[in-house]
Amino acid sequence: MTTNIQMPVIRFPFTSRMNQHAEAAQQHITEWVNEMGLLTSEKAWQRFHKARFAYLVARAFPDAGLHELCLIADFNTWLFILDDKCDEAAEGRKADYLRSIMAGLLDILQQNIEYLPASGHPLSAALSSIWERMRKLSNPGWRLRFIKTVNDYFSACIWEAENREAGIIPSLEDYIKMRPFTGALLADIEAIEIIEKVVLPQQVTEQALLQRMIQAGNNLVCWTNDIFSCLKESKQGDVHNLVLVLQHENGYSLQDAVNEATRMLKEEVAIFVTLEKLLPLTGSEADYELIRFVAVLHAWIVGNAEWSIKDTGRYGVASLAALAYSPLH
Repeated sequence: MTTNIQMPVIRFPFTSRMNQHAEAAQQHITEWVNEMGLLTSEKAWQRFHKARFAYLVARAFPDAGLHELCLIADFNTWLFILDDKCDEAAEGRKADYLRSIMAGLLDILQQNIEYLPASGHPLSAALSSIWERMRKLSNPGWRLRFIKTVNDYFSACIWEAENREAGIIPSLEDYIKMRPFTGALLADIEAIEIIEKVVLPQQVTEQALLQRMIQAGNNLVCWTNDIFSCLKESKQGDVHNLVLVLQHENGYSLQDAVNEATRMLKEEVAIFVTLEKLLPLTGSEADYELIRFVAVLHAWIVGNAEWSIKDTGRYGVASLAALAYSPLH
C-alpha cells in the first residue's frame, strides 16, 4: 500500500479549549490504572504514557470539575484498554471472547455488581470503580440510558469481530449506520449530564434537530479518526474505516477515497452548523443548558482532532494528521 497520498485540509469552526485540571487528571489515571492492575507489561505502560488519554477528555469536557474529569478520564481510559485487550485475543475467536467478557461487564452495570482489584479481574474491578462513582452522580433514568449506550457499543464491537472472522467488508451503508456505536462516543455524550452538569428536558433531547446534531458530531469525531488512521489500518488489514470502505465499495484509489471521506466530513460540518442556527431557543433559562450542551459537542469535535495531533502518540499519525488539520482559531 502506497503512503504517497495528499491529505486534504480539515477545518472545524469551533474554538479549542483545555480543561484546567488536565495534568491532574493524567496523574490520576496513571495511579488508578496501576491500582486496578489494568497494565502488566512494560510495553503496555510505555504505550499508556505515550497515549495521554486524560488530555482527550480535558479537551472534550473543558468546564468539568476535577472529580468529574477524573471519572470520565477513567472511563475513556478503560475503553481504550478494553479495546487493546480485545485486539490481543486469539484470531478466529475474538467474537466469542468479546461475547464472554462483555456479558460479564454489562452485568456490573445492570446489577451493580462490585469487584475489587484483588479479585483478579482488572477490567471488571475498574468498571466497578467507575460505575460506583457514576451512580452517586446520577439518577435511575440516566443510568438506564447510559447502560444502553454501553450495550450498543459492546454489540458493535462484536459486529466488527464477526465481520473480521468471516472476511466481510461492510457496505458503506452498514458502516455509516454502525460507526456511531463502534466509537463509544454516545456513552460520552450521555455523560455530559453528570460530568458537565448539563441537564436537558427529555422533550429537548428527543427533538429530531438535536438528535441529528448529535449524529453529525459523532460522525465528525469518528470519521476524522478514520481519515487520520486510514494508512495505519490499511497496513494492518482492518477494513473498519470510512476511507477503506469507500475505497472497496467504489473501486477508488486510496487518494480518491480520502478525498470522498473529506467531502463527507465537510458536509457533516455544514449540517451541524446549519442545524445549530435553527436551535429552538425561546429566551428562557433552558436555553442556557442547551447552549452548554452544544458547546460540549463543539469541544468533542475539535478536541478529538487536536488530541490526535498535539497530545497523543497512540496512532502514530501526528505529522500526517497535522498536515490535514488546520484550526480556524
